[in-house]
Amino acid sequence: MKYKILVAEDDNDIVKILKLYLDNSGFEVVYVDNGMDALKKIQEEHIDLALLDLIMPIMNGYELTKNIREISNIPILIFSAKYEISDKILALSIGADDYLTKPFEPMEVIARINSNLRRCYELDDRFKNQDKNFKLQVGELNLDLDNFTIEKNGLPINVTATEYKILAKLMKYPGRVYSKAQLYESINGEYCDSDDSTMMVHISNLREKIEEDPKNPKYIKTVRGIGYKIEVKK
Repeated sequence: MKYKILVAEDDNDIVKILKLYLDNSGFEVVYVDNGMDALKKIQEEHIDLALLDLIMPIMNGYELTKNIREISNIPILIFSAKYEISDKILALSIGADDYLTKPFEPMEVIARINSNLRRCYELDDRFKNQDKNFKLQVGELNLDLDNFTIEKNGLPINVTATEYKILAKLMKYPGRVYSKAQLYESINGEYCDSDDSTMMVHISNLREKIEEDPKNPKYIKTVRGIGYKIEVKK
């Protein structure tokens, strides 16, 4: 399968480098130089993954990510010269799946793209094949592995592809404790120490969406010094 990648970047030198590596990796690539055109491409074409610069004309990467999340759950990778952890947390909090800092190694970009595509698309069948009923339930939460939907009390909950995979992993075995590394590797296949903060942001985002009181969660519990589990007291 040939995946279609959208690259939104206004630096021609970076575009030339990305074009060389993305073309050689077998991707079909669409290039735009501003956020507004990027949003139009996603609205008009089938895009499998978006690679977005944070600072762009007309609409920046933050605004673009918010707008994309209103219409699509495709993986979003943001790359930026901003390296502060607060910038990364903000990007992940509004719906980005990954964050790379400039300057970057082109092969790392390719690796991140492949892992996010695998996380979003290729693992879907793996999750479904592991469960004959295609449905998971914990308390008032219902996750449909066939239709890739999540509901609470019958009402749909909008999550990103990464958040969906994390919740599916936790709901598959309620009560089982997973470290941040185990969760990350199960949905991404790769892990490094810097991914700790990424997983913490994804868990925080999930709690905001499924918990009545995110600061006192009913479902996703932190096991201090180890990781996370999902459970509901009977």
